[in-house]
Amino acid sequence: MFNYNSAATYMLSAIVHKLSGQSVVEYLKPRLFDPLGIAGPTWEVCPRGINTGGWGLNIRTEGLARLGQLYLQEGRWGDRQILPASWVAAASSKQIQQPVGEKSNPDWVQGYGYQFWRCRHDGFRGDGAFGQFTLVLPKQETVIVMTGESPDMQEELDLVWEHLLPAIDAKPSRADDAALKAQLAALAVARPEGKHDSPTRKRVEGRTFQLEANPHGLRGVSFAESATGIVVTFTDDRGGIEIPCGTSEWIRSDRRPPFGVPRLIAGGAPKAGEPYRLACRAAWKSDNELELHLRYYETPHSDTITCRFDRDRVTMSVLGSITRIRNGRKDGRDPVTGVLGG
Repeated sequence: MFNYNSAATYMLSAIVHKLSGQSVVEYLKPRLFDPLGIAGPTWEVCPRGINTGGWGLNIRTEGLARLGQLYLQEGRWGDRQILPASWVAAASSKQIQQPVGEKSNPDWVQGYGYQFWRCRHDGFRGDGAFGQFTLVLPKQETVIVMTGESPDMQEELDLVWEHLLPAIDAKPSRADDAALKAQLAALAVARPEGKHDSPTRKRVEGRTFQLEANPHGLRGVSFAESATGIVVTFTDDRGGIEIPCGTSEWIRSDRRPPFGVPRLIAGGAPKAGEPYRLACRAAWKSDNELELHLRYYETPHSDTITCRFDRDRVTMSVLGSITRIRNGRKDGRDPVTGVLGG
């Protein structure tokens, strides 16, 4: 009987760790990642220092494409056979049938191999949470990779079958190429809705809110105008966390997120409490409500910090995008309140 069980994959990782004396990511580096030119992979570890195996691998989109290409080429890369062709065939073939009662997700009932899902159109794929896909289509000699954050992974695959699959054999014209390049060049992350300024900002400018005791260890927060938007400075036992937020554009910086980050993000490098690569924007939803949008741009995920001002008090709450797409359930990070000082 089929049972999707990531703990079993963790046990495989533990076996490799015990027999080789290396973590799985260390073991694979000279044998897989380096030959394929995949740089800087990280893998979440358990408290015992064992790579989690069934989840938590962080590599770039291009790296996922290289893994897919390796399987498309039956384990061969250049003049080297990285994986036995017989293993590639077995791993990507149907080894067990999933329950077929779920008709709304047809790509999840096509059979399961060794860590690979079979899918429609005689393809197979590796899946990651929230819509990370490496899709291999042998008949079309094609690899399709998608990274993002989606509440409906079946919908992503439906769009592939509806739009990309019929176009694979088409011969694009120069006009098609130009139109695609223009569309890609125009893509941008949407800015948060709201105003660039508020009377409240002028009232609290240069003053600090003293924060009540909280599990995040935050002691104070202040808001200041900058040439590009707003600088929000949090203080804790380690010093200041100055987060520049644009109002007209995203501003990139390396910062410690003041409320920490969800485990699904923190599992890989950098470790908890270390700086993350952020892109930040701010917008006033109303005269008394400021939203700070923090995007972890090396992941599909983001946080929204909402600052609600009521006379001399502020309440700050955080909502992660992972929580939001899971029907808006309460974020596990507690709100913080404070009072305006001098």
